Amino acid sequence: QVQLAESGGGLVQAGGSLRLSCAASRNMFSINVMGWYRQAPGKQRELVAVCTSGGSTNYADSVKGRFTISRDNAKNTVYVQMNSLKPEDTAVYYCYADGFVSGGRYLEVWGQGTLVTVSS
Repeated sequence: QVQLAESGGGLVQAGGSLRLSCAASRNMFSINVMGWYRQAPGKQRELVAVCTSGGSTNYADSVKGRFTISRDNAKNTVYVQMNSLKPEDTAVYYCYADGFVSGGRYLEVWGQGTLVTVSS
């Protein structure tokens, strides 16, 4: 019923760029926070970058200056442009969104994850 469709992951050499996209299903009609987390093997899931419906952003210190999050509210879509990628960026990247859905419930939704591998 509610899902996040992720795209853009893949294999890239260090110094390269990728752009991830995530589109929430239309029945999530009032999204508050939307953005990206990541999880490397054996490590906890961590925030990468998120954006609120009002445009406020929050970035992990490790990606500031390299990653840029943007959001198209009309399309229920969030993007992250990842430049100057490093091997330490290798992880499964998960889209996240929270907000109201049809029926009046407030949900927190995760995407299935997309793998980003940065080779040295």
